[in-house]
Amino acid sequence: MTSTAPEAQQGNDAGVHTGDQPPSWQQRLRRFGHSPRPEAGLRERLDPPYARPGKQFRDVLPVPPVLADRLVRWSAWGGPLLVALVAGVLRFWNLGSPKAVIFDETYYAKDAWALVNQGYEGSWPKDVDKLILKDPSSVDIPVDPGYVVHPPVGKWIIGFGEQIFGFTPFGWRFMVALLGTLSILMLCRIGRRLFRSTFLGCLAGTLLAVDGLHFVMSRTALLDLILMFFVLAAFGCFLIDRDRSRRKLAAALPVDEEGVLRPDAHVAETLRLGWRPWRIMAGLMLGLAFATKWNGLYILAAFGVMSVLWDVGARRTAGALQPYRAVALRDLLPAFVSTVPVAIGTYLVSWTGWIVTDKGYYRNWAATEGKGGSWTWLPDWLRSLWHYENQVYEFHVGLTSGHTYQSNPWSWIVLGRPVSYFYEEKTGCAESATGKCAREVLALGTPLLWWAGCVALLYVLWRWFFRRDWRAGAIACGVAAGWVPWFLYQERTIFLFYAVVFVPFLCLAVTMMIGALLGPASGTGPGHHPGGEITADPAGERRRTLGAIAAGVLVLLIVWNFIYFWPLYTGTSLPDTSWRDRMWLDTWV
Repeated sequence: MTSTAPEAQQGNDAGVHTGDQPPSWQQRLRRFGHSPRPEAGLRERLDPPYARPGKQFRDVLPVPPVLADRLVRWSAWGGPLLVALVAGVLRFWNLGSPKAVIFDETYYAKDAWALVNQGYEGSWPKDVDKLILKDPSSVDIPVDPGYVVHPPVGKWIIGFGEQIFGFTPFGWRFMVALLGTLSILMLCRIGRRLFRSTFLGCLAGTLLAVDGLHFVMSRTALLDLILMFFVLAAFGCFLIDRDRSRRKLAAALPVDEEGVLRPDAHVAETLRLGWRPWRIMAGLMLGLAFATKWNGLYILAAFGVMSVLWDVGARRTAGALQPYRAVALRDLLPAFVSTVPVAIGTYLVSWTGWIVTDKGYYRNWAATEGKGGSWTWLPDWLRSLWHYENQVYEFHVGLTSGHTYQSNPWSWIVLGRPVSYFYEEKTGCAESATGKCAREVLALGTPLLWWAGCVALLYVLWRWFFRRDWRAGAIACGVAAGWVPWFLYQERTIFLFYAVVFVPFLCLAVTMMIGALLGPASGTGPGHHPGGEITADPAGERRRTLGAIAAGVLVLLIVWNFIYFWPLYTGTSLPDTSWRDRMWLDTWV
């Protein structure tokens, strides 16, 4: 196990008192046995160090101490790369199976092929899927424009894989599998930065690697996994920006004669943080998310507010007496310019193919049906695009036609109604006692991971509300941004696989809970355990051992659960009795 470094930034971002004396409510609680958590130094609160393995960990490595130190340093990237490598092998294994156009691939695979070849989506004839699977070279791309209801970035990405590997199932799934693998690498690094622990970062990535919903979506040419990738990348960019801006604040604060960093109200309220390229990069990623599916716009709003509140917490910790006023004067406008205009500009650029080809659906609306009005001073392409978007919005909010696999967002977190992407039943199977076998690709999250996630979300909310832990708030924001907006459209036809957008944050929540189970490292003195709680007295060996056993059992059960459902994630043939054994809930059938 790794030891952990002090990190007392928890609480300070949320306005908890940081002086020498605890606030009055803490004093009142002392009569009930409450003892306030010790505060770390100001520098550690602004720029907390990463956890370092303890001496015991180095001692068990069968290598010289110098090499052991190098291995520890390399693990910051080596661990995440190893997790991503294993996840990539799983996702690319037999990627072209089933050799079929499954679920909504019938839209996105064909639209992507038309987009990369002629710049706009075509109106494909019905029943063309079988011809594509038989001989894609014999199928002509339709010249007539097709009416599509999602922006083009996700389809451009799918089409890039088709350009490399052909108009085949492997070709249209390749880029999605690649982004799914890279998202696991990103989550390892994001988790490491969030928890200041390489071990916990790799654990978060491992949990994502063995989530069934993420796995299935990584092997299917749909847009939601691509949206998830850009959302997670934006979160990582904001996280890096947070660390860099707090480091700048720490560097500007005065140091007393003993070398101790001291808060300064003037510096904290007036310092300009200057050029923040990672925030601009976050705006670009959010623009790409928005240009993949429109619900990326909700995430743009949520992450923008989160980032501004992080600035408030940083200036408060540095000593600002009026941190909200300081942020409003120094940070709010640059934050807006770095994200919103960048995201909107990225969205408009994504429509370049539709604009320059002059043949897309509604492309010439402004010059025909849209003549006249008070907006004729705008370019025709922009007016036509606005009309197109308006029609698409009306389609989305009015989509109430029933579907066999639709579900209410309330049921997503418990996997109430997964979506079957592909199902095939065969008779005459020798391995089945009944002679029947079934193949299915089921978009189902790993049940034990998601059900543990329900408890983890409650723990995260508790840490956020009662311990004022900014990391818990960030995780809660990621889950809420991807989940809560769908409650506004409960009458609309929506599906569980939309939840893949917040699966990485669910894995972070479970990781934080597992960190709390592990507890603080024994013998390290005052510090914080992987879950983030500061404690004056390190837990005993018994507490540490029991916590490690509980955490290890939970992770092993999740991995076993993924292996158990592997045939349903990959379309592997099963005897019908084995298939039914895996239908744990009646609503899964």
